[in-house]
Amino acid sequence: MDNGRTLRSVFSDISVPPGAEVLSTLFETNCGRIQRIVSHDHASPPGFWYDQDDDEWVMVVRGSAVIEFDDGRLVEMAEGDYLTIPRHARHRVARTDAETIWLAVHVIGRRS
Repeated sequence: MDNGRTLRSVFSDISVPPGAEVLSTLFETNCGRIQRIVSHDHASPPGFWYDQDDDEWVMVVRGSAVIEFDDGRLVEMAEGDYLTIPRHARHRVARTDAETIWLAVHVIGRRS
């Protein structure tokens, strides 16, 4: 277990093949989870929707992305933009840049 003394960077080990996406958990407790997501020209598969049990806060650290909601709404995100996605809000990644780095915070058990 990390004792809090290990310095790391969200920009290390970000090589991802085109069309792919890699998730890494940076921190996790019984209350929530922080993930780094690295996407390279990625889109969710046709017909796929995330439908999560917990609220999610997501931020684009580098690059850009478009999130699509099942009501047809598209949210374009640039570097520094963040978005709260309520639990069970069906959404998908419509597209990302060649090198997009996200931070995602999943709040476990919180109910809006």
